[in-house]
Amino acid sequence: MTFLIIAIVSGLVIWALRLMDRAVVSQEFSLMLAGFLVASAAAAMVGVYFLMGDYILYVNQGARLYQEQYSSGFIMLDEQIASDQWLESDLNVLDIANLPK
Repeated sequence: MTFLIIAIVSGLVIWALRLMDRAVVSQEFSLMLAGFLVASAAAAMVGVYFLMGDYILYVNQGARLYQEQYSSGFIMLDEQIASDQWLESDLNVLDIANLPK
């Protein structure tokens, strides 16, 4: 993935330099503006790549900490479902809910 980003950014920079070179030769402002916009897009793409890399790292660390902190609670919930006491209390709740009015 990194090599793809590097290739795209390199292509954008080369394209921007060609546009700016043509702008200097033909003295056209629109080509210079287009080259600047393409170079800005390349810089923005690199910036977003680094920001998203840090964000993905942050989310993965948060998920890992959450799993470490609450993993025992999930095990207890599985044990409660497997126990007979939970099933009996669930049946009592169902009986109370179905009482005639």
